[in-house]
Amino acid sequence: MMHSMTAFGRAIGDSGDAAVSVEIKSVNSRYLDVSFRLPRFLSFLEEKIKAYLEANVITRGKVEVSITYTSRAVSDRTVALNAAYADAYVLALKNLRDRCSLPDDITTMSVARNPDVFTSLSREVDPADIWERILPVLEEAGKAHRSMRAAEGEKTKVDLFAKLEQIAAWVDEIETLSKADTVTYRDRLESRIRAILADNKVTVDENRLLTECAVWADKIAIDEELTRLRAHFGAFREIAEEPTPSGKKLDFLMQEMNRETNTIGSKCCDAQIARLVVNIKNELEKIREQVQNIE
Repeated sequence: MMHSMTAFGRAIGDSGDAAVSVEIKSVNSRYLDVSFRLPRFLSFLEEKIKAYLEANVITRGKVEVSITYTSRAVSDRTVALNAAYADAYVLALKNLRDRCSLPDDITTMSVARNPDVFTSLSREVDPADIWERILPVLEEAGKAHRSMRAAEGEKTKVDLFAKLEQIAAWVDEIETLSKADTVTYRDRLESRIRAILADNKVTVDENRLLTECAVWADKIAIDEELTRLRAHFGAFREIAEEPTPSGKKLDFLMQEMNRETNTIGSKCCDAQIARLVVNIKNELEKIREQVQNIE
């Protein structure tokens, strides 16, 4: 199945004491490039999330993962009195009062203004517990993302196949025209050579003349190019139906199609064939641009 690289997936989860939101959005890229927007305390999950995405969601594209984590539990930070420091600090204030005969305005709030009187402790985060809360939401966001990529990929495939059908029709037309063009070219060449030989009073070697005309007519024949081009059409459809990512294969195949089309254009002298070749190249370029967004 063909999958687009451009998609968006979002999911929200609630585990009772924590609310989790995960967003996954992606655009086309030659390789897998994952960036994160996470709270700092979740940064340890980046490699684990990237591995999950590559194994279950997307293998190629520029991906941005955004996660919010709101805890409803009792604060994970505690404040404790630095008793030894507080005693020493108050004693120093009293000494200052007595030594300088200052007003006795030592109060709880005045002492609390010194930030060293208290210490702030953070409760240790359990990585396994955090991951267990985030993983189900990540899975739901990944499913939504894959679903959108599959839907976009299916639409793209239908459009690509329609373009291939149009190109195939032009190829059939070129084949018909080229057969007549080859015969016409051979006859014109033979007539021209006979005229030149006659003007120079050279005796015509019929076998040699027919051989040379046949060789040159064969040089402008495009049967092989048309056959290979049609084979590429079949390969394109087969690759597009594969369950594995097909974007890189299709991109390579487009190069081969362009090469065969250019060869056809360079061999043929017929104006109608030249016009059809231009049409094919224009349609192949449209297909190539769409293939750039296929995983």
